[in-house]
Amino acid sequence: MKQDLTLNIKGMTCASCVGRVEKALKKNEAILSASVNLATEKATIQFESSKINLPTILEIVTKAGYEATTQKVDKSKELKKDKYLIIFSSLLTLPLLLPMMNVDLSPMLQAILATPIQFYVGARFYKGAWSAVKSLTGNMELLVAVGTSAAYFLSWFLLLKGHHHLYFESSAVIITLVLLGKYLESQSKLQTTAAIRALQKLTPVIDKSIKVGDLVKVKPGERIPVDGKIKEGSTQVDESLITGESLPVDKNPGDQVIGASINGNGLITVVVTAIGSETMLARIIRLVEDAQGVKAPIQRLVDKVSSVFVPVVLILSLITLVATGLMTHEWETALIHAVAVLVIACPCALGLATPTSIMVGTGVAAKAGILIKDAEALELTHSLTMIAFDKTGTLTEGKPSLSQLYVFENDESTIYSILASIQSGSNHPLAQAIQKLNKPVLQVSSQKALPGLGVEAEIAGVTYWLGSKKILTGTIPKEGSEREALGESVSYLLERDSKKILAVVTFADKLKPEALATIEELKRLGIKTLMLTGDNHGSASVVAQALGIDYFKAEILPAEKSQEIQKYKEQGELIGMVGDGINDAPALALANVGMAMSTGTDVAMHTAGITLMNGNPLLIPDAISLSRKTYNKIKQNLFWAFVYNVIGIPLAALGYLNPMLAGLAMALSSVSVVSNSLLLKNWKPRPRG
Repeated sequence: MKQDLTLNIKGMTCASCVGRVEKALKKNEAILSASVNLATEKATIQFESSKINLPTILEIVTKAGYEATTQKVDKSKELKKDKYLIIFSSLLTLPLLLPMMNVDLSPMLQAILATPIQFYVGARFYKGAWSAVKSLTGNMELLVAVGTSAAYFLSWFLLLKGHHHLYFESSAVIITLVLLGKYLESQSKLQTTAAIRALQKLTPVIDKSIKVGDLVKVKPGERIPVDGKIKEGSTQVDESLITGESLPVDKNPGDQVIGASINGNGLITVVVTAIGSETMLARIIRLVEDAQGVKAPIQRLVDKVSSVFVPVVLILSLITLVATGLMTHEWETALIHAVAVLVIACPCALGLATPTSIMVGTGVAAKAGILIKDAEALELTHSLTMIAFDKTGTLTEGKPSLSQLYVFENDESTIYSILASIQSGSNHPLAQAIQKLNKPVLQVSSQKALPGLGVEAEIAGVTYWLGSKKILTGTIPKEGSEREALGESVSYLLERDSKKILAVVTFADKLKPEALATIEELKRLGIKTLMLTGDNHGSASVVAQALGIDYFKAEILPAEKSQEIQKYKEQGELIGMVGDGINDAPALALANVGMAMSTGTDVAMHTAGITLMNGNPLLIPDAISLSRKTYNKIKQNLFWAFVYNVIGIPLAALGYLNPMLAGLAMALSSVSVVSNSLLLKNWKPRPRG
């Protein structure tokens, strides 16, 4: 049986660590997949529970040189401990800098001050380096341990020979600065998950005795404690934390309410439909955490580069040592140059470039009402060239009302009763439009769907068909053609056996107020638009013309929507599909990026990579805009991480960068990458209206 597991991994410092943990896990055949994220310090694992258990998986990570746990790690405690360690290290390091300012300091005192820094404060580097050596890989700790050890033991060698020009300050400063850099980096990483932690704090605390089906009273101004449906009372609810929509939403009996949203001015009684981990808020937090834990495609390439990076740096450092020594015959200087190469080349910034951007991007998106379920969707959205829309519920309100009824047989009241009876158990928007009329319902003997056509029902021994013009065998009545040309949806009521048309019923559905602005915004972003609908050609044509949609295809079955998506993909389009119904699920799955309206079905939302939490189509260009910003940040981070090494390593090798400056540069590189990612927090959706 397949089982998913998320582990917190302690001790990872660079992209090479990520590769080592993944490699160790994937070696075991019972582990089907393993993805490790440096920024979140988590491993997402899928395994065969019949072949391997949790203790064995934890042991694999331990043997790789890291600590793993299923428990949440308190980052604040770790940061506090590191803070005191940095203060201790700094107090010992500062006196070592005095000789640089022409102040005499006893060589033996320098050695005494440097030793606890090297072996107590720097113990973590030796531990990590030893793990790397055992697994025949390289990591940041190995570079720092080799570099600082070289400077430290060279200083002892020179001290014993009676020299006064020592390098104890280099090893001490490097360790202190690297620790300071990791501390600042950890603090910055905490900010990347601020959006999720803010949502977690909003999770309401409820009485443990409350269960699904119970009634809960919610007073004005209180936070709604559960997901549920209003049984009594009317109010306005602030759902901005879930949907990103700033205006309160009117709620009446029968309407759904979301746990953790804020009740407005009315006293309401709510029937509980979900509590705890099954509430909408809890599911959103889980989905965003999952998205932040999975690697974006570009990160896999970075990990491959990082896996060979440390061995290459060790070779470059050795070449620097030998070449400089042979050319200058000053082996002390050669060793210091080699140390500088080791220290500056840490791949921390490379490992953080992508995941930190993804973490901030998904968190900011969640606050805006855009729920991104996987990192791949966030990365791909920036490159979409076309967006395909379902019509009903996506571009239109999805709440059609009955416009006209043309009766050809029987009287009007009988026809209304037949229509109400056929549609009594359906959730289809057109069925709900008829149900709202509250007409008498007759006994239905049997009923079945006619896929892509309509519905069949038997009432009082007569079998009826109700559906689109595809169920007609003869000429389309002019009443139907005329209303279709006006953009209305048209249904036909027939006796199945005689094929006699009893009535024509037409429905009008308003465009969403934001639909036109959405299409205009997509055009501004250079994206083509396509509408795919099972509705009639006239209705589709009117909507497409009113909104300025580039292409549309009407009167198509759900399977044909997928065929249209595939056709455009084969033409080279990177296509996103926006829908809200079960019939949209195949097309959502086939599109490069599926986007589901949360106002639609659960099936659509589970299939899509992105869910738009308030049904506002303007969230589509917002999602594209945020994806472009995020991808730009990833490219900027990777560029600077590579450039920093391309420039820094030659400077260090040639002696233009001493080990202390190299340590400072290395520390600042990681901090700068995370800080650049945090600038994404300034992104805001475009102003409405």
